[in-house]
Amino acid sequence: MNLLKAQEGREYIIQNIVTDDEELDAFLFSLGCYSGEPITVVARRKGGCTVSIKDGRYSIDNQLAAAIEI
Repeated sequence: MNLLKAQEGREYIIQNIVTDDEELDAFLFSLGCYSGEPITVVARRKGGCTVSIKDGRYSIDNQLAAAIEI
């Protein structure tokens, strides 16, 4: 299941990042978004969602959310 289907407020563990774009993969890694890390969907918006990773909160679009498997 990917992050688009996650419930708000529930913590999940990232299983995999599914992308062929190395730049996108490197960007997510720089945010601390990689396999084994906990992630929480804080809020949903029409074009994406706000997630909590480590000590930060980030707004990501639906394309990024779809690439994150939990």
